[in-house]
Amino acid sequence: MNFDTPVKALYGVGEKTEKYLHSGGLFTVKDLIYHLPRAYQNRGDIRNVDDASSYNAFHSYVLTIASEPKVAMIRRGMNIMKLRAFDETGVVQITYFNQNYLKDVFTVGATFRFWGKIVKEKRTLCMNSPSYEPILQTKALAPLVPVYPLFSGLNQKQLSKLISEAVDNLPSFLVDNLPSEIRNQNKLCTLGYALRNVHRPESTEGLNAAIRRLTFDELFCFALSLSKMKSVQRTKSAPVIEDTDITPFLSLFPYSPTRAQMKAISEIIMDIHPQGATKSCIPMNRIVVGDVGSGKTLCASAAAYIVCKNGYQCALMAPTEILALQHFEDLCPLFEKLGIGCELLTGSTPQKAKRETLGRLKSGETKLVIGTHALIQGTVEFNNLALAITDEQHRFGAKQRAALSEKGMSAHTLVMSATPIPRTLSFMIYGDLDISLIDEMPPGRKRVSTYVVDEGYRDRLNAFIRKQASEGHQVYIVCPTVEEKQREDMDNAADYDPFTLALEDNEPPLKAAVEYAKRLQTEVFPDLSISFIHGKLKPKDKDIIMMEFASGGIDVLVSTTVIEVGVNVPNATLMIVENAERFGLSQLHQLRGRVGRGSSQSYCVLVSDSKGEKSKERLHIMKTIYDGYTIAEKDLQMRGPGDFFSQGSSIRQSGDAGLDIAKSCTDTQLVHSAFESARLLLEKDPDLSLDEHLGIKHQIEQILDEKASTIN
Repeated sequence: MNFDTPVKALYGVGEKTEKYLHSGGLFTVKDLIYHLPRAYQNRGDIRNVDDASSYNAFHSYVLTIASEPKVAMIRRGMNIMKLRAFDETGVVQITYFNQNYLKDVFTVGATFRFWGKIVKEKRTLCMNSPSYEPILQTKALAPLVPVYPLFSGLNQKQLSKLISEAVDNLPSFLVDNLPSEIRNQNKLCTLGYALRNVHRPESTEGLNAAIRRLTFDELFCFALSLSKMKSVQRTKSAPVIEDTDITPFLSLFPYSPTRAQMKAISEIIMDIHPQGATKSCIPMNRIVVGDVGSGKTLCASAAAYIVCKNGYQCALMAPTEILALQHFEDLCPLFEKLGIGCELLTGSTPQKAKRETLGRLKSGETKLVIGTHALIQGTVEFNNLALAITDEQHRFGAKQRAALSEKGMSAHTLVMSATPIPRTLSFMIYGDLDISLIDEMPPGRKRVSTYVVDEGYRDRLNAFIRKQASEGHQVYIVCPTVEEKQREDMDNAADYDPFTLALEDNEPPLKAAVEYAKRLQTEVFPDLSISFIHGKLKPKDKDIIMMEFASGGIDVLVSTTVIEVGVNVPNATLMIVENAERFGLSQLHQLRGRVGRGSSQSYCVLVSDSKGEKSKERLHIMKTIYDGYTIAEKDLQMRGPGDFFSQGSSIRQSGDAGLDIAKSCTDTQLVHSAFESARLLLEKDPDLSLDEHLGIKHQIEQILDEKASTIN
């Protein structure tokens, strides 16, 4: 057995199980071994039955079987088995459904470690379908039990058994490719120890050491692959843009750009007109990252102006039609004053107008085109595209960005993101791009007043919604789920943050957007116009709703985080986030940025009944801190990078480049160490041609092949 051994070689894997594994992306023994737990159950934390503080949350209990299991048929196809078990402090009634075979497992007097929730029903303590493990003198039970991401066809027990068999065979074939010098310098455990302990933790310390090593490996290999990608990028060529004077462009604005905006524009100019270059240069591959309202669009449009006035073409791609239309309405009048034609191209463009636009793009008559995914269709041809701009970059995958830039022979690429990213994390998320940070806001922008309230303020909050509507303003209400069923699934799941031992207990129930919007319309605000929007709607339907909201036709828009990045609605003055404890800091900051775009004072109200200390700390940060970069750093410290990746990064959408466990890394020093170790290794062996580096070279080639396959 080795890493490349097919999963069908494992004991018990027949044709049916193999099909299930393949559906989950598991084809080889390596895939199984690197199918890492999404969480761990802290079963070593044993509670007593009479510990009322542990009820209604998942815990471990060591119980002895007190009665023989009794089975009863409750309806056709459904039977129920009940038994009683006890410890020295009390008795619990345990129930299983359609698991009659367990009556031969639970013999009177046998002792088991049960994992589940104790709930009090009248005067009886009950557990429904808890996990169980027999207490044996010959075998100690693991304190931490892994919980794996599942897919159709296999349950936790089946998948754990297969992964365990693969791990058992590790010593016979595992080779640690990380040079011992790098491992020792960074005080890392061996790969074998890491893979064993991530699946079978000996202790919390062993698990932490395993996670640290595997995280370093991912970051180290990622850093090496980025270096190789940039080497390939440097072999391409794009046109040098000669005339970079933007004075005519800036003269059209009633205000001067901020220092940060001018710095970003200067960095763009240096990319497209590098010192000493004449005809061609390395293509720009830059991202402008800035808080909502920091002025990224001005920087991008300055770049578009420079390119267009030099006779080349520029394309700006937005993720939705309404956002593309908004960009067109803002930029078209500016560029027409400068003598540069601008056109709009979306899926809704009438066929006749589309044919005419395509003709002008092909001839080169149109210099600036703004649109959606319609810009990357095969029918779109440019005469001399030199700059491809994508807005809200995380809504586009690398494949889509590449498709746009490849409409030119080798166009410069500029992308924009409204998600402030900590500098350390920017290596991971934007590693293949040069970064321009806009870290200051234009003067005169009003701060959004932020409040944290609980359900006790509901009547006052509804009155405030009505007040805003009566003054002609509009309101966003954001819910964490779409529908009631999704809410129930989330409430009932024994879910844990990756690589932590427990969530805070007894979190309040979740509000669902669809049902809540209907209740507001029928019971609370029947006289107001209320609508809802969420990610499950078709893009066209979402655009219609957003256009109606932007035009003032909707008073209250109930939504999921689909509106986190969206159109500019200056008339929206109130953002209410329900179950605010369920959102990360960066998400909350993005949501707050949806309001405060007009001249009126705006408000953000975070509603939470959570009693958890971590939740309270996060919400206090939102109440007192308004700088997006400070909030991003706090988010990284408290939650790890997962919240940033969950918003959709260029990396995640281009094959993830092997990043998985690193998403939960809060050790910023480890990130720096991994990148620095990669730099020193390439300095010593640029081609990774030394014998001791061939294993790493093979890993990097695999990462690059996977990335290329997602783009091509």
